[in-house]
Amino acid sequence: MSGGHEALAGASPDIEFLHTVAGRIAAADPLHDVLKLVVEIVAAVVKCDSCFIYALEEDALVLRASMNPHSAELDSLRLRLGQGITGWVAVHRQPVAIERNAFEDSRFQFFNELPEDHYEAFLSVPVLCRGRLVGVINVQHRRPHAHTDREIRLLTTIGFLVGAEIEMARLESANLHLSEKLEARKVVERAKGILQRDLGISEEQAYLSLQRQSRQRRKSMKEVAEAIILGEDVKRASSA
Repeated sequence: MSGGHEALAGASPDIEFLHTVAGRIAAADPLHDVLKLVVEIVAAVVKCDSCFIYALEEDALVLRASMNPHSAELDSLRLRLGQGITGWVAVHRQPVAIERNAFEDSRFQFFNELPEDHYEAFLSVPVLCRGRLVGVINVQHRRPHAHTDREIRLLTTIGFLVGAEIEMARLESANLHLSEKLEARKVVERAKGILQRDLGISEEQAYLSLQRQSRQRRKSMKEVAEAIILGEDVKRASSA
């Protein structure tokens, strides 16, 4: 029975290419590095003038990677599901390939901050993970371009490969956010206890006091609570 390397040696160029892509994606970290790498790979596959990667976050598509510099829009430009061609692809989970005059498509929507909106050809594919939408990849061309079945298949497959990475990053981010919320809650609870003891007030009054100080000092409740706990620790150290 032949080994994996021998089998790959006889594989088609596209399979070898995707094998290489999968290996490079798996080795990249963190997510922004993965997406930057995917943009480079897509540009090599399709020979495009622009490539965007949107990640689904809550109920919006957020621009997370771009082939061309878009520092102001990166991580801030958000599309609603169903908004523009990109939003249509997200909702229907089907590729859209437009050879020319993409801006005349009934689903198209202009974004003044993106000069790519005036490009001629447009290809958009969904990024999926276990059947769940996690993002969208867009490629655009300044001049008319007929996207081949091979280009669409390769881009769709790359979407499947990167989908797992995007979903993993989303889960890690959600877990980190939950962990931070739990930590903040513990700190606030301890600070409330100190205020209750020192000021002889109720738990609700202690919480309202923290809220008031948070607004007045323009700091988070966790920061205010940490300052109270630090003061308590200093008092204990002084009296020891």
